[in-house]
Amino acid sequence: MALRERLATGKAAPQTTGAAPQGSMARRSSSEIRLSPFDRMKVEIHRKVIDELDHDALNELADNGMIADEVRRLVAKVVQDQTIHLDTTRRESIVEELLHEITGLGPLEPLFVDPLITDILVNGPHKVHVERRGKLEPADVQFRDDAHLMTIIDRIVSRIGRRVDESSPMVDARLPDGSRVNAIIPPLALDGPMVSIRRFGARPLNADDLVGNQTLTEPMLYLLEGCVKARLNVLISGGTGSGKTTLLNALSRYIPSSERILTIEDAAELQLQQEHVVRLETRPPNSEGKGEVVQRDLVKNALRMRPDRIIVGEVRGAEALDMLQAMNTGHEGSLTTIHANSPRDALSRLETMILMAGTNLPDRAMREQIASALDVVIQVSRLSDGSRRLVSISEITGMEGEVVSMQEIYQYERLGLSPEGMVVGRFRPTGIRPAFARKLEVSGINLPTEMFERAA
Repeated sequence: MALRERLATGKAAPQTTGAAPQGSMARRSSSEIRLSPFDRMKVEIHRKVIDELDHDALNELADNGMIADEVRRLVAKVVQDQTIHLDTTRRESIVEELLHEITGLGPLEPLFVDPLITDILVNGPHKVHVERRGKLEPADVQFRDDAHLMTIIDRIVSRIGRRVDESSPMVDARLPDGSRVNAIIPPLALDGPMVSIRRFGARPLNADDLVGNQTLTEPMLYLLEGCVKARLNVLISGGTGSGKTTLLNALSRYIPSSERILTIEDAAELQLQQEHVVRLETRPPNSEGKGEVVQRDLVKNALRMRPDRIIVGEVRGAEALDMLQAMNTGHEGSLTTIHANSPRDALSRLETMILMAGTNLPDRAMREQIASALDVVIQVSRLSDGSRRLVSISEITGMEGEVVSMQEIYQYERLGLSPEGMVVGRFRPTGIRPAFARKLEVSGINLPTEMFERAA
């Protein structure tokens, strides 16, 4: 977005009186008008500095450092003209906040400096929480009012050509660093605009990081590496925030760089490192309710693009049927994720999604489709202490009567809690050697027998 446009939107942010911008709530919460004397002084300085900014001149500045010098000069001028007494620390604080308003995400900008923060949750202008190391805690930042928060939301969604207003009060967007943003505003959100940001680090976690974090063990990683290289179809199941996408990113690194990979997502999150990657993303309807492109459309189109592998970021609807058919018709080695609490629940959800496609397949036909398409189901969980664990690796072995048969290869056994409240457990093999071991051996991946021996 051009600097002129950023300043135009930022200019509305400091206002604390008058009508809220289009798309915000008609009424204002009582907490919006309670500003400390210092906050009121900051609002006044912000307003005067933005009024004095030469938008055309700032558009010509090379970088944010030059913009910072110009903002610093104007703050000094306003403080002198208004005979306001400010120490150096407070003056630099105001300069920093103004830079965040002009070039960044306002009060949220400092939170992106902390690499330990994985989620930022804004519950109205004065309630911001973050997740660090798997635990939620309040953040020492806030917005001035609903209008200020709406300005930041508009800035985020406008960067990718989307909008949020009373006619379209929900939106999914993403930041330049790949972080996923969901915003919902009144009238659907009763207490003011709400924002949820799922952060992705500058360097995505790799397989070695997951072993170091005790998400899984080296033998389990070796098994999964073999599954990817041998082109088995893998389904990663888990709850919200359990690490499904992180694990999918880590496993995707074992896909040979010579293969053509197509990724299909609602909001782009995957960070594949291969050179030959085609990224597809769904599109919401326009203001007239037209032009929507859903995941099923992209899966159908992907089959015409000569993919070696198809990766669906998360299967959640009718596209499940087309994805399973692709796995059954020459696109082995595909990976996807699904929301479910157990491997068996994941298969049940797939059946429900197949029905959403409007087909009248009998139950047995649906289950045969699932059993022939999928090879491995991985279950990941976020435990009570905030840690993520790969709690199960299961193999789909076929059909037994009317039921899809599965056998668990590895599992995480919970033993209790430590005095510090940390979950104590262990990874252990179940003693079953997977039937797909022969397929891995044909691909040059030998699985030692001791990998699957149950410990005493």
